[in-house]
Amino acid sequence: MKREIVKIDRELCNGCGECIPNCHEGALQMIDGKATLVSELMCDGLGACIGHCPVGAIEIEEREAEAYDEVLTIKEMIKSGRNVVVAHLKHLKEHEQKEYVHQAFDYMKANAGSIPFDVNELLHEVQQHGPKKEPQTNPYLQNLLIAKKEETLGCGCPGSAAKSFVPEPVAMASNYAEATSQLSHWPVQMHLINPMAPFFQDCDLLLSADCVAYALGNFHTKYLKGKKLAIACPKLDSNKEVYVEKLVHLIDQAQVNTITLMKMEVPCCSGLLQIVQTALGQSQRKVPVKLLTVSSKGEILEDRWL
Repeated sequence: MKREIVKIDRELCNGCGECIPNCHEGALQMIDGKATLVSELMCDGLGACIGHCPVGAIEIEEREAEAYDEVLTIKEMIKSGRNVVVAHLKHLKEHEQKEYVHQAFDYMKANAGSIPFDVNELLHEVQQHGPKKEPQTNPYLQNLLIAKKEETLGCGCPGSAAKSFVPEPVAMASNYAEATSQLSHWPVQMHLINPMAPFFQDCDLLLSADCVAYALGNFHTKYLKGKKLAIACPKLDSNKEVYVEKLVHLIDQAQVNTITLMKMEVPCCSGLLQIVQTALGQSQRKVPVKLLTVSSKGEILEDRWL
């Protein structure tokens, strides 16, 4: 049978990442600074990612192919290195393709002597991937469990303890050095925040890319004032699945009133928008979301409601 599959020229790829959020099946990931097809199984061949590649490194390849064969796929991926293999197997696991994961490891175990990495170590890493299943309980107890887990973040480090405080009134300042902070709580990094903290209840949430505050001189006085802050970097942060879970809890349990999403103009920052959209799709409540895109020179390039 003939199949249409995305093909990426790794020599042409400049690592901009624009194609990643536009692959709705999640078949593309950034591996070692290059866009990589990590799962032929999930690629529908429609090429939604092609129009977002600024250098023309992506094309649709039509070729004769039998029904999906995990052994043939893993053979090819081994040539690209351990990181590509790990990403592929984690992707299969996330989509409940357990049989294909077993086929891949059966092949690698049988050929471990010719594979340039530790197969058992890789197996352990893939087995540990994914959210830990917690006992089913009622919503109230579930919220208590989440809050308790957040309290112990950072091995009890005082720097990650949740606390709320009242910001100073905005002063009339002749320059930005005299401006007053409008931050009203701590912590603010998405991995550290507790979505069940009291100060998130019924708040207006500002979800900002890390770099935004450095580009905007009036970030505190114009954008942060009156809002609760959470920050993240969609390019450098790991385990971003947790961000989706926390946003869902902020929407459904903390019942935030609005979300203002601020991201930079660089392509990799669009991943933050994808995280918010995924959380909205998994949430039971509908929350207004405003998107602002900021240039590296501190200009607002985009200001609209989603």
